[in-house]
Amino acid sequence: MSAPVIPLERPPFKPEATHSRQRTGGLEIAHVSKSFDLKGEQLRVLEDVSFSVAPGEFVAIVGASGCGKSTLLRLLAGLDNDYEGQLLHNGSQIRGTDLHRGLVFQDHRLFPWLTVEQNVSLSFTNTDVPLAERRERVAAEIHRVGLDGFDHAYPHQLSGGMSQRAAIARALVSRPDVLLLDEPLGALDALTRLRMQQELRRLWQEEGITMVMVTHDIDEAVYLADRIVVLESRPGRIRRIQSVPIAHPRQRGRVDLVAIRDGLHADFVQIEAGLEPLPAAPEVGERAPWDGAEWARRLAV
Repeated sequence: MSAPVIPLERPPFKPEATHSRQRTGGLEIAHVSKSFDLKGEQLRVLEDVSFSVAPGEFVAIVGASGCGKSTLLRLLAGLDNDYEGQLLHNGSQIRGTDLHRGLVFQDHRLFPWLTVEQNVSLSFTNTDVPLAERRERVAAEIHRVGLDGFDHAYPHQLSGGMSQRAAIARALVSRPDVLLLDEPLGALDALTRLRMQQELRRLWQEEGITMVMVTHDIDEAVYLADRIVVLESRPGRIRRIQSVPIAHPRQRGRVDLVAIRDGLHADFVQIEAGLEPLPAAPEVGERAPWDGAEWARRLAV
């Protein structure tokens, strides 16, 4: 099977210009709040969170530990139905898990006694997909994530990056229109993480599906996402939503990306100090009289 041809550049995301395959995969988060019972008291972890994700969009969610990022992702996956507000997928209320929403965790969670092929095939449990089609789709996804020749390898025979690729293949083989990623690269070393960021970007372009990724890494969010949702802590609520209107593939050092990254870093300083959010970074070009140091100047004023 030959690899599909990928366009050299994906333009900045525009919901009205999505591919026909991207007409599904829209998410709506409307006034969502969530509490946990802690020793007989209600601990509020999310408070009135509202934003939408267009079909085919890549959205990153960032925030300090304990701000409710992973909790929100679990709600979107349908793993927890006890919440206030509305969560919609393609206009329908999210209640329970669904093969149209794939989920990848920080830990690959491959079964150690199963091969890569068998682990990926688990997505077809309790489905009526014919055996021949299952084999074809499993082989296609293993190829797509670059694990050709490792079909019969066990998890202990794979590197960390390869294990995460297998987990992503398992999530994609059911052909979801939304892929939810909970710190999928957090346990990898720095170089493997950079390579896997490029792999995620490539898969997103190939599949044309909606991706929502939780991450602590602001650089990662700016490199990959169309928009970045910044959450404050205790309870988790939206502080700002930062657009990243720059075409893919992106050069990490270009000045407009650096300006957005530095702005988000500066805003986290504001969060820690309990101050109001900084204004969102403007849509600057490489010739604009603006650089990342502008955020430092603003903080110094």
